[in-house]
Amino acid sequence: MKRVRCPKCKSFITFDETKYSVGQRLAFVCPNCNKQFGIRLGVSAAKRAQKVENAPQETSEEVLDYGSLHVIENVFHYKQILPLKLGENVIGRYMKGNPINCPIETDDPSMDMTHCTITVSKNAKGKLGYVLKDGPSYTGTFVDNEILADNERRNIFDGTLFTIGATSIILYAGKE
Repeated sequence: MKRVRCPKCKSFITFDETKYSVGQRLAFVCPNCNKQFGIRLGVSAAKRAQKVENAPQETSEEVLDYGSLHVIENVFHYKQILPLKLGENVIGRYMKGNPINCPIETDDPSMDMTHCTITVSKNAKGKLGYVLKDGPSYTGTFVDNEILADNERRNIFDGTLFTIGATSIILYAGKE
């Protein structure tokens, strides 16, 4: 089941995407405000951008797992899983033309377009390390309900919960 959001009242409408093919146009009438709107079924712009960004990695035989971020669903957005890559992963609100590599599709007004960064690195023994730093952002980045100071970097681990704006995210570490 997929959900689409009414452009007028922002309420969700659920439909079964298995009954339709990619590229097909669908028309909806919002049950709350009676707004009529249409969509074209396909891949979202953020997922297309992630595929373009990750294209060089997929050409190798083995795609390396450096972990992922699980964005917890709330009133501003749905659940999302963002794969991490080795190096800097800039996290923020998705907007067309924004050059970040971990965009979150959200209506959260308290999330900046470049809110924070997670740097994924390997030590000499091949163990993955994750370092979180604030963007700088207007609302701050919170780890375990403590705000990160300007220029502060915090080591985070598998299962760490951090909050940017009104959005909570859990880090799932990759395989070593």
